Amino acid sequence: MAKKKEKHIVDKKSIVEAFQEMAKEKNIDREVLQKILEDTFALMVRKKYGPEAKYEIVLNFDKGDIEIYLIKEVVDFVENPTLQISLEEAKKYDDTLELGDEWVEEITFENIYDSFGRRVVAVAAQTLNQKLREIEKDRIYNEYKPREGEIIVGEVYQVRRNDILVMHNKVEMRLPREEQIPNEPYKFKKNQTIKAIIKEVRRVGGGIPDIILSRASDEFLARLFEIEIPEVYDGIIQIKAIARDPGERSKVAVASLDPRVDPVGACVGMKGVRINSIVKELNNENIDLIEYSDDPKVFIARALSPAIVKDVQIDPLVRHATVIVADDQVPFAIGRNGQNVRLAMKLTGYQITLVKESGEDIELSEFKEELGTVVYNQLVEMGIQTAREFLATDPERLLRLHGMTRDTLLELREIMLKEFDEEEDPHFVEKINEAWAKVQAEKAKV
Repeated sequence: MAKKKEKHIVDKKSIVEAFQEMAKEKNIDREVLQKILEDTFALMVRKKYGPEAKYEIVLNFDKGDIEIYLIKEVVDFVENPTLQISLEEAKKYDDTLELGDEWVEEITFENIYDSFGRRVVAVAAQTLNQKLREIEKDRIYNEYKPREGEIIVGEVYQVRRNDILVMHNKVEMRLPREEQIPNEPYKFKKNQTIKAIIKEVRRVGGGIPDIILSRASDEFLARLFEIEIPEVYDGIIQIKAIARDPGERSKVAVASLDPRVDPVGACVGMKGVRINSIVKELNNENIDLIEYSDDPKVFIARALSPAIVKDVQIDPLVRHATVIVADDQVPFAIGRNGQNVRLAMKLTGYQITLVKESGEDIELSEFKEELGTVVYNQLVEMGIQTAREFLATDPERLLRLHGMTRDTLLELREIMLKEFDEEEDPHFVEKINEAWAKVQAEKAKV
């Protein structure tokens, strides 16, 4: 017994309601969606009846109705069946029709496959989905691109090895490992709320825009200050500079435009309530609040807090500062693994050489044998005369010297640091590796 052909009965009102719900869910403008649907049905008509076909599509979202009409001219002799119908045939439907009249046929929608054919319906569905995806991509990009630098509160969707996926208003965002505060992947669980800054929104091929979040950036810390400290939000207190080791320690330079407002005190808040809320959000990251000064000597001295500085000598042309501290203050000035002086340099924009009040430093000539004549002469030409000055010099400058390599630089630093009974900062090793990679890449281009 032959299998009865399956009828695909379609409720037009249900289709319209489904598209209305889609427009609402994806936040697509109803008029835009209506135009896309009209174009899609028009595509189906042209695919079925040819590009010359005359038709009219009526899509009424309010009534939940879809009507498609095929229009033909009543003629005595049919030359083009797509555009014409014979008078004899037309009178079977309406005996009032005359030659030259328009005959209108409603394309039945109840059985869409019989009306248009499976292949035509499949092509139309594919086109419709593609247009909806394009609108969705543009909507997301246009909505979030202007919000770069803004803090959002989302929900952890998935914790992966290198990323944390975050959902915000049904939009997927990505918090890469390099933008996370160390050890935080173990803190956040699925469905937990997370606060982060929108660092970048970029188009990636033809896919959904890649929205990059950050919790490790300086901007994230600045936005937290704006949220927790009204004076910062109102512009009474300005954040002049930020230096940060995410999750460990930060230095924030603040200045007040109102002489009656203490910028540091206002940021700390009563019993530390303001700053403590920020510290808690940053996984107990220590925050040093520094009052900014236009005088670089004063600013550098404050930036080295908690160390007490005896004197600061600066060379503004090369942005280098020699800071003299009492012998017992050296550990505080340097900080654990050199963190304090490194953050102070980033905050102020000055290379800082720390010198004990007792005058402890070593002439560079003492290391001439280890340096080699070629490298030593280049250093002297650069104005570097002591071991402290060598250690404070940007590694990228040193790696550009003829005869200097990454391993040589690390070995020389180790020799000099031993003379001062100090250890290399592992973060500085990372900086050397980055500088070496950059120098090598530039050489490869040449």
